[in-house]
Amino acid sequence: MEKSKVLIIGGTGYLGKRLVKASLEQGHETFVLSRPEIGVDIDKIEMLISFKMMGAHLVPGSFSDYKSLVDAVKLVDVVISAVSGVHIRSHSILLQLKLVEAIKEAGNVKRFLPSEFGTDPARIENATAPGKVTFEEKMVVRKAIEEAGIPFTYVSANCFAGYFVGGLCQFAKILPSKDSVVIHGDGNIKAIYVAEDDIATYTIKTIDDPRTLNKTLYIRPPNNILSQREVVHIWENLIAKQLHKITLSKQDFLASMKDLDYAQQVGLSHYHDVLYEGCLTNFEIGDEGEEASQLYPEVIYTTVENYLKRYV
Repeated sequence: MEKSKVLIIGGTGYLGKRLVKASLEQGHETFVLSRPEIGVDIDKIEMLISFKMMGAHLVPGSFSDYKSLVDAVKLVDVVISAVSGVHIRSHSILLQLKLVEAIKEAGNVKRFLPSEFGTDPARIENATAPGKVTFEEKMVVRKAIEEAGIPFTYVSANCFAGYFVGGLCQFAKILPSKDSVVIHGDGNIKAIYVAEDDIATYTIKTIDDPRTLNKTLYIRPPNNILSQREVVHIWENLIAKQLHKITLSKQDFLASMKDLDYAQQVGLSHYHDVLYEGCLTNFEIGDEGEEASQLYPEVIYTTVENYLKRYV
């Protein structure tokens, strides 16, 4: 079967750069939107050049130039939006909706993967404010996609390992301490941790797979469904040392949000829902979704233990 041509929007971002590489590695003709807004950001320019040297096509386009979006979409079969969560919030939801309109107008796209990649917004009705606005806006985008009749796959990748595992599931920490750790509640709520490169690999695997058409792909590697205490225990075994543990109650965690700025409150809201409410593991996937590690057993995913070894 001929592989689809792929357009990645947000290709210089944290997940986007991994999606570009995974797409090329899996043999797809890959196009990356090159936005003039990058200006003289040398790191992003060098990244785009590196993509070109790897075989990707750079396509000029901008959300402020609607025709350029439509023209870019017409080049491919699959569109993946990897615009970061920061850009989805507030007025930037309009960017996603503009992209949906461009895909609808182009009329040639066989699959659209919008910028989600975290918690499934359809499964978290009681999300904590102000973070719940993120899920509400993603559902607005989903509604626009489905009303436009655009074939889709939604990807729920759960917790990015770089943000959660590296900091032993503590907010605003990305390196593991060898001395102490804050335990959220009793520390026994299960969450799901996925290495970013694995997210990209699984995502690209879906785009020509009829089993994931108009469904949600849940990335739930079975060995990475762990509580915070289990993550900490793995780290303690690796460093051969017990950490001093400080327990943080749900009430104290919520109280700590009050004096923070809005962006930090949004982030803490998500941590609360994951680590205190268990929003990632309190439901069964059901018929409307598929689980990545079951669909693609050939992918050797990164376990939490192997991920933590980089910090020893």
